[in-house]
Amino acid sequence: MDLMEKIEGNVEIAVLGGVGFNLYRNFKVQTVQTPYGEVTAYYATIKGKEIAVIPRHAGKNHIPPHRINYRANVWAAYTLGAKRIISTNSVGSMRGHPVGRFVVLDDFIDFTRSRPLTFYDDITMHVDLSEPYCPEIRTALRIALEKQGFSYIEGIYACTEGPRFETRAEIRMMSQFADVVGMTGVPEVNLAKELSLCYASLAIVTNQACGMTTQKLTADEVTEVVGKAQDAIFEIIPDTIENIKETRNCRCRFAREGACL
Repeated sequence: MDLMEKIEGNVEIAVLGGVGFNLYRNFKVQTVQTPYGEVTAYYATIKGKEIAVIPRHAGKNHIPPHRINYRANVWAAYTLGAKRIISTNSVGSMRGHPVGRFVVLDDFIDFTRSRPLTFYDDITMHVDLSEPYCPEIRTALRIALEKQGFSYIEGIYACTEGPRFETRAEIRMMSQFADVVGMTGVPEVNLAKELSLCYASLAIVTNQACGMTTQKLTADEVTEVVGKAQDAIFEIIPDTIENIKETRNCRCRFAREGACL
């Protein structure tokens, strides 16, 4: 499969949104056909750049994290012409960070187990993930957060399979080497690398991970926090888009070079 012949659009940046994310209000909508299924994309011009927003959980019913069509979403971003992807993710804190705190992810650990992890089922593609999140997008995110006066941290993301929340024992284990935990960041990050795309994530702490407090974890809590953060996200994402340089100078564009066996 020659991935390099699939570009059909002029979108510059794609935004992949999670629970409660509706940046695409009043955007133009289009169905994108991919080899992995249909994807609904919302288009707009933000800060002079063509943007496509792809919600992960779109559909008649909320799509649980382990059943999201990650390959279709990333492929749709690529085939529309996007060279960069900004992801938004809801996370639980394993370090006691307050609810509402933003997190610019700098590395990840994968605990998923049943998701298709690659576009390449017939050949071996060992993409380099020594720098999984694009440094140029991460810099743009930090500038936007600081400009708007939002508190943030940088940290390591542990991705679990879901759809259930994690157990206390799992959190105790993962907290030894990760800062936050979520269910949607993998395999997006490595799929983007397989297409030599830039990818970075803006996460928001929606709850304390299991065992960090005595309170029961609920999905309603996650949705409520993200809903309250909508205005902040609407400020951060456009500023980030404006801060991203037109020319890519990061190593992301070379991710596929020398990776195929």
